[in-house]
Amino acid sequence: MTSVHTFEQVMSDREAPSELDAVLAAQELQSRFVSDNLRRIFLLIYRIVRNVDDAQDLTQEAFIKALQRQDQLKDIEKAAHWLSRIASNTAIDFLRRNGKVNFCDVDSLIEPLSEPSASPEQAVLRTEHRAYLDQGLTMLTDRERTALLLRDVEGLPADEVAEHMQCSKATVRSHIANARIKFKRYVERSRRTAGRRPS
Repeated sequence: MTSVHTFEQVMSDREAPSELDAVLAAQELQSRFVSDNLRRIFLLIYRIVRNVDDAQDLTQEAFIKALQRQDQLKDIEKAAHWLSRIASNTAIDFLRRNGKVNFCDVDSLIEPLSEPSASPEQAVLRTEHRAYLDQGLTMLTDRERTALLLRDVEGLPADEVAEHMQCSKATVRSHIANARIKFKRYVERSRRTAGRRPS
């Protein structure tokens, strides 16, 4: 009888708000935040550092930094934007530490959200499109690529991009202008090449 009462008491206690419930809710929020943003953040970092192993390590580092500030996760939309800044800063700092940076409208570069209803054909086309865009990004210098990604993909204002890259807004504008010109030439060259291929 006592054991049944104890079990009922435990069940009742579990239904009431408790410290354990708060911890579990926080863990669930963190888990969802990571799974919702992992691919996007990895791609952002990879496009800056251009190395898969480094991008994996830096993605983990960015999430660790973000998850240390639990209060920031309450507004998921703001938290995602804030995470992008942490990720880009982490990637840029890595390039600086390793001496890989001389550092200062491609809206289609924005990574599409995965759609559960996407057909296999759509998935293949999306993969080919990403590969095409990534190849175009390799034509840019580290500084041009970083400025373009932060400004046109992440949507940061020019002054914030300048702050991230530790240079002037004029330098950022110059990098972005050069990057867009190179990318436009790459697209035009690719179209001419595709037009010459036998159908």
